[in-house]
Amino acid sequence: MTLGFSVQKLENGSNYLNSSDIQSFFQLESEQLTSQYPIFFARIVYHDYLLKNHQEVINYGQNQASFPPKVLAYLRSQAWLTDFPPALTLHEFRLKDFSSISYICPIGYRNQKPEYIQIITHDPLSLSLQLYVKRSAMLLSKYVDIYLDYGRQKTEIQLLENILHRVGHQLRNSLGLIGLYAHNLYLGLKDSPWQEQATIIGESIEDLDTNLNDLIDCGQSAKLRVTFQDLRNLVVESITNLQPLINQKKIKISIPDTSTILKIDRLQMKQVFDNILSNAVHFSPNSGTITCCWQIFQDEVLIKILDQGPGLSQEDLQKVFTPFYSRRRGGTGLGLTIAKKIILDHQGSIWAQVLSEKGAQFSLILPRTRTGQIIRVAGNM
Repeated sequence: MTLGFSVQKLENGSNYLNSSDIQSFFQLESEQLTSQYPIFFARIVYHDYLLKNHQEVINYGQNQASFPPKVLAYLRSQAWLTDFPPALTLHEFRLKDFSSISYICPIGYRNQKPEYIQIITHDPLSLSLQLYVKRSAMLLSKYVDIYLDYGRQKTEIQLLENILHRVGHQLRNSLGLIGLYAHNLYLGLKDSPWQEQATIIGESIEDLDTNLNDLIDCGQSAKLRVTFQDLRNLVVESITNLQPLINQKKIKISIPDTSTILKIDRLQMKQVFDNILSNAVHFSPNSGTITCCWQIFQDEVLIKILDQGPGLSQEDLQKVFTPFYSRRRGGTGLGLTIAKKIILDHQGSIWAQVLSEKGAQFSLILPRTRTGQIIRVAGNM
């Protein structure tokens, strides 16, 4: 079992790491430790982000009798832990009434308490086994970091889902009322030249309702409809939709010749690029340049969108993905919030940066299937 076990689960099943996943992983690691002579006891203590407390797994070597409750109570009391060594370093500790040798290798310190591997051995550990224990601690530390990241991500997604649902339903009620008045107006303006205006209002309400349904669907992770999509084609499509404003401001768009295939929800991911590129075009000066670029790695792709606008303030950086925060006149402040929600649903990440010269940069990381080939296309925009 490796870190890829649960990460692969996330990629394939869109599930989140849970308490049983991390406990199973730590249990297997403790079994690996006790399979190495002279280690006959392994105890791993870690903080569970979801359960909000510290947990432990214990494993004994083959033919080793379990410690009595009094001994385990002494180990759990940590009365023997008189010093707190640096993380990922191995130290020998003396235990009361123990003739065996005890070692501790801290994984980290969270919530003002240590997380660590504790092992008890018949004989002193060789240098190779000491290195083995430290490598185990490094692996467990990395796993805990992943577990924390996905735990925070799950909490953030749930918060965004609640916001989108609440906003969506509030807007739907208002749109329904406006639509009813528009229909009544249409009926009351029979044989009037203004009836066409009422028709346009009614059609606009229907379009808004469709977009609102998409927004509410965006708040439901289970509704991702993933298919294999060409990254470059998707970005080009978003640029094409913005072409009238791009032409008006004489903005140049730079985009790579290379592309890759991603397993994504096409409509939702297009909305991400629509929102980010729309902001970039809006804030770009006349005759400015917007640069889209990406780096394709084995398991992920890093996408960057840079503009030459006024950039972002420190307040912007803190609030740019917060619902209803917008520096655009008439903006809803939901575009980047929705974009972040979609990226998180795809097990990716998104962040904003201030460029050293002038302008803003939005960066996205999306998982990439190992079978997603790199494509080179002719020409540029």
